[in-house]
This record gives sequence, C-alpha cells and structure tokens, in this order.
Amino acid sequence: KGYIAEWLTEFCKERNVDLITKARRNMRPRTHTPFDAALLKKRSLVETVIDELKNLCQIEHTRHRSPTNFAVNLMGGIVAYCLFPNKPTLPLRQPLPHALNPN
Repeated sequence: KGYIAEWLTEFCKERNVDLITKARRNMRPRTHTPFDAALLKKRSLVETVIDELKNLCQIEHTRHRSPTNFAVNLMGGIVAYCLFPNKPTLPLRQPLPHALNPN
C-alpha cells in the first residue's frame, strides 16, 4: 500500500538503524535533515545501478555451489558493468554553499 508501518520504524530504531523514506500521500509529513534529503534524491540512481547489475550483468543467482563460484560470478558481473559504455553518474563536484565558500 506504500505505507511504512510505525512498528517497523521503531524496530529499526531499537537496532540503531535510521529508516529514511519519503512521505506518501497517506502518511504524516516527516522532516528530514539536509543529508537525508540528499540521500533520498540519489536513491533512484542507486536503484538503477543495482537493477542493471542484477538484470543485465546477471549477478542475481542464489544457488551457487561454492563461495568461489559466488565470488567469480559477482566479480564477472561487476567487470561487465564497468565495461558498459553508458552508466548513470553522480555530479560529484558541486559548488559549495555561500557559508562554506571562502570567495
């Protein structure tokens, strides 16, 4: 239904895990720190990369017969991903806010 249960949030908090989600239409609004808001904005990019690794590079296989086969399959998928010509990217060099910018 797109609703994150309160008990799940409390369960995660008891284990020192911050559950960061967007507020849905049927949820009470939540306030996020600027860092949490930035993480939510980058979530789709991370999910895109994971989807490409699982589907295009075929690293999602759960019946490996040995840890070595698992490692070889995982590394092969990562190498295949690195060889893709077009990958999603993050703009890592952004201008600093005026408070931190010395100029």
